[in-house]
Amino acid sequence: MAELKVEIDPAEVGFDASRLSRIDSHFEKYVDDGRLPGWLLVVSRGGHIAHVSTYGQRDKEAGLPMELDTLFRVYSMTKPITSVAAMMLYEEGAFELKDPVSAFIPSFNDLRVYTGGSALAPVTEPVIEPMRIWHLLSHTSGLSYGFHHVHPVDAIYRAGGYEWGSPDGKDLAQCCDDWAAFPLVFQPGSEWNYGVSTDVLGRVVEVASGQSLDVFFKERIFEPLGMNETHFFVPESEQQRIAALYFPMPGTLEAVRLDALGAVPTSTPAFLSGGGGLIGTAADYHRFTQMLVGGGQLDGTRLLGTRTLKYMTRNHLPGGADLEEFGRPLFAETTFDGVGFGLGFSVVDDPVKTKVLSTAGDYGWGGAASTAFWVDPEEEITALFMTQLLPSSTHPIRPQLKQLVYQALVD
Repeated sequence: MAELKVEIDPAEVGFDASRLSRIDSHFEKYVDDGRLPGWLLVVSRGGHIAHVSTYGQRDKEAGLPMELDTLFRVYSMTKPITSVAAMMLYEEGAFELKDPVSAFIPSFNDLRVYTGGSALAPVTEPVIEPMRIWHLLSHTSGLSYGFHHVHPVDAIYRAGGYEWGSPDGKDLAQCCDDWAAFPLVFQPGSEWNYGVSTDVLGRVVEVASGQSLDVFFKERIFEPLGMNETHFFVPESEQQRIAALYFPMPGTLEAVRLDALGAVPTSTPAFLSGGGGLIGTAADYHRFTQMLVGGGQLDGTRLLGTRTLKYMTRNHLPGGADLEEFGRPLFAETTFDGVGFGLGFSVVDDPVKTKVLSTAGDYGWGGAASTAFWVDPEEEITALFMTQLLPSSTHPIRPQLKQLVYQALVD
């Protein structure tokens, strides 16, 4: 089992311990005034954990404290794992990035693009170019999410049963066929929009590997990295370790329990969501970040070649655009000036433009319940923040965490 503990004197890796404590005191206020139930954070440098802390509760109503072995819904932090899985197959020659998605999922052979009308009577046109694998990895596919509530196509997803989940009993292949029948928001490659792209990519992983996504994850990523407590479900015997899910009360922003969306399956679900289905510990996800900052390997186990990871973490948006200029309205708590998108990760292109203390080339992502991580290859830093407040757009946790981590560097 992966463990979380401080492994080095912060001063040995360029951190001032008193400055690191500012991170804790800042986020403790979020709990003390009721905005968050509790949190866990990890900061490492040079492959060693320099700071670990927890505060508050994983379940306010039951009075259960936030603990190092608490289980979290990582939601969209599943996406980088699915993206790594796909690129592992790419390295084996299973596909090319320009391959059409329809080569693996035939229903994607006849896609239509929304051009006008309503959700009930959309006007569409055929795609000019096929949707390709790289479009899935970079979220330039034209696929969407039902929870966005900004476009008629989003309403079509909701009408089909796709808002914060999927219709009961449908597996990943069936969901992909449904999405292929919905109009795209735009022509593939022409814009950026957050959506089910990585779920579709998970299906590509299944078809290309001949394994279900959960088995591929377990055999090719989780077991090799020692991530033994990350799954698409949590057995009944371990359910008490799951952090309860909360949402902000309108007006006060007090964290209020959200059991309607908080249920975690006790056995393998029909729908294996590569876009948001994993539940796991911070210790496990920290192992994943250490593989990334290690250039694709951890403790002698290599998942990706160094050049592949560098390629994934470059900005793949056309013309080097950032998400503010190229993307649709973002479901986030911060702006994305100076931030592009690679193959599975957001990538900082211009720290000055972001107006957040950071490093050019650092990359990461977050989850819907306000979890977040990033990896800084130049400074050899990783940071991980775990809590359970939906949606992640509620508080500016990610930019604040960055400014507080980087201000603690004194080397």
